[in-house]
Amino acid sequence: MARQLRRPATLFICFLLYSILGWAYEVFLEVVVYRWGYSDRGILFGPYCPIYGCGALLLITTLNNARRRPLRLGRLNLRPLFIFAAIILLTTAVELAGSYIMEWLTGGWMWDYTGRFLNFQGRICFDASLRFGLGGMIFLYVLQPLFERALAPLSDRALLISALLCEAIFDADIIATLLTRIF
Repeated sequence: MARQLRRPATLFICFLLYSILGWAYEVFLEVVVYRWGYSDRGILFGPYCPIYGCGALLLITTLNNARRRPLRLGRLNLRPLFIFAAIILLTTAVELAGSYIMEWLTGGWMWDYTGRFLNFQGRICFDASLRFGLGGMIFLYVLQPLFERALAPLSDRALLISALLCEAIFDADIIATLLTRIF
């Protein structure tokens, strides 16, 4: 039974890891790059930006295997260029969809690209899409292979228990967040 759950458990742990890394990235941008000062960039109590976890899962399920296959034009491997373009399209779509979902749930979204080059309704813009493309390449070619190697030695049972514990913490955070917003 545990063997059948290894892939979903791994995907959930990936979701959570990349949600946390996305939160750290957002805070880094605010504090170090833009020097706006600290603000919690997540929608939950914990340090997560679930939109990054969703984007990571989309990239893992659609592009993780494709990154290994060459796409050649003569001796030139075009696969990284294809992967970069695909990452930009997929992550921009996730950001756009995320803005609409957040607006529907909360009445607004947490970013505004109004005034930025090639923006659409302040929800997406060219430079953010390029950053997501670059970040996605680092994620897909560096972080994800490292993470897969780190999880490989875990037994099916240990991985499943870890995922269930992480899920319990994450679910408790969702419930606490919902309860505080309702009351």
